[in-house]
Amino acid sequence: MYDGIPFEKWQGLGNHYVVTESAHWPFAITPGRAVQVCDPNFGVGADGILEVVTSGSLPEMRVWNPDGSMAENCGNGIRMVSRYLALNSLLPADGRVLTGAGEVRVQVDGSVVAVEMGRAVFPAGEGEEPLSTEAGEFALAEVSMGNPHAVIRHDDPDAVVATVGPLVENSPRFPDRTNVEFIRRDGPGEITMRVWERGAGVTMACGTGACAAAVAGVRLDGLESPVTVHLAGGDLIIDVADDLAVTMTGPADPIYSGRFSPALMSRLESM
Repeated sequence: MYDGIPFEKWQGLGNHYVVTESAHWPFAITPGRAVQVCDPNFGVGADGILEVVTSGSLPEMRVWNPDGSMAENCGNGIRMVSRYLALNSLLPADGRVLTGAGEVRVQVDGSVVAVEMGRAVFPAGEGEEPLSTEAGEFALAEVSMGNPHAVIRHDDPDAVVATVGPLVENSPRFPDRTNVEFIRRDGPGEITMRVWERGAGVTMACGTGACAAAVAGVRLDGLESPVTVHLAGGDLIIDVADDLAVTMTGPADPIYSGRFSPALMSRLESM
């Protein structure tokens, strides 16, 4: 029997994750083990696992969804991991951190983290295209932040996120599935957004989703940058440059730390 794996529980605008270092695991994180840890009844309960890898030249973040799949990037997650690294003297002086979508650069100022997220891309071109679902037809803009997003304008995001979100995520148009953001324009540089995350469902916040929504709003709806994105868990500030380079600024906070119990370790080891 191994000693319990140390972990920390973190949140960014209510998007909550288990943060753990791969070096502390006596066996690999697998899809089944990720599902077990994220389970709120038999595990810790989380929107995912942020696996911190420090064996390379730069620290790396790996993102496990609660359904066992992996995400290329996580905007809220990178803020949590960046502050975790800073608090543990593991963040490089130049702020570089690796993600599955490439390298980002971060600045940590107390509980607030600014992340240079890279350049957004419109895979299908800068515009909206119709998508037919069981709930009707919707116009969406595809935006990539290293991971896929479908941004849909809607007057009442809360009313549709849980019903239309899974239909869009699993549409044949997206063979690898997609994150789905419903946005409402509230002012010249202000939107409300609700999100259905690929592999997780409705969450209180999504950093890459906020970036994608702001990019779509600036390019397709004339929003002014920086854009304040109102999420269920709070606000993010998204700066969109003319070349679609995106900087995200927002909080990240630890909730508690602990170790996996012998019973949980036994279940994980048997998988």
